[in-house]
Amino acid sequence: MTNIYELKDVTQSYGGRTVLEVPEMKIGKGSIVGITGPNGSGKSTLLRILAFLERPVSGRVFFRREPVIEIDETLRREATLLLQESKLLKRTVFDNVAYGLKARGIKEGLSAKVNHALEMVGLDPGDFAGRLWFQLSGGESQRVALASRLVLRPEVLLLDEPTASIDASSGRIIARAIVDARERFGTTIVIVSHDIDWAYTASDEVISMFSGRIRSRTIENIIPGSWEECRDGTYCRRLEDGQVITAARGPEEVYSTGLLDPDDIILSLNDPGNTSARNAIQGTVVRMNLENGEGNVLVTVNAGGTVFTSRVTTGSLSKLGIVPGSPVVVVFKANSIRWV
Repeated sequence: MTNIYELKDVTQSYGGRTVLEVPEMKIGKGSIVGITGPNGSGKSTLLRILAFLERPVSGRVFFRREPVIEIDETLRREATLLLQESKLLKRTVFDNVAYGLKARGIKEGLSAKVNHALEMVGLDPGDFAGRLWFQLSGGESQRVALASRLVLRPEVLLLDEPTASIDASSGRIIARAIVDARERFGTTIVIVSHDIDWAYTASDEVISMFSGRIRSRTIENIIPGSWEECRDGTYCRRLEDGQVITAARGPEEVYSTGLLDPDDIILSLNDPGNTSARNAIQGTVVRMNLENGEGNVLVTVNAGGTVFTSRVTTGSLSKLGIVPGSPVVVVFKANSIRWV
């Protein structure tokens, strides 16, 4: 696969504070890449660099194998950015979607292109094209904003928290529209999202970021501190409901963050009792998403105010018989927690 982006030794700083360090990163042309991580992990900064809205303070960015020397309007038009809360123009839906085409001087087939973009995001042109901006729900507004980007058939589409504050139905429609854009136009898509399960459903691969660095190119559970040493030499973190997470090895400091692979988590209907797994945390299933291209299911559980995601085979899921709202026990070994 040809790479559309390559980043080498890229760093970004604000006010002397380094917020992003990427020794190397490649994004294949026509791929869908998800980027996840907590607030302050550098996700949005990376997205702005990919959108050619910022220049890194050091390092090199290559686009279509060519080094990015100067950023101009022509280059910016190659990458279209959709922000978390993109504001619509105080006009009709049709005018909002058509605006970018008109700005580029494209008039031929304007109505057909606008209607097709609306259909891609699940909005009937006959019903929505004439609506004004204030006649839309939050999910509908976000889908109109996405349609206004898709109508341009961009080479790169960058999405910053596209499903934040919208309903689940709109989230599923946006995921389908993203895949459709890749299939129809060959668009490369980069998604920044806190919703790990949704990102995994929509993406070919997911990159996890923490403290301005890429930690892995797969999903990870993030367990922030504070931690304290327990009597038996292990380290513990108390959850909101009093349950305790135990780690075998101590962190460098009490506020260190632990990482836990979804494959290291087993879901059980009951406390397994005397096993080598030190952690058996009671929780409730909140989401279940089919993992894109893998055939596994990502099950998200809220346990004591902390969210855990486990990768479960369809066979195991069938045996468990769980659905959102089901009580489960999150089981993992104390030595499965790694520190960053």
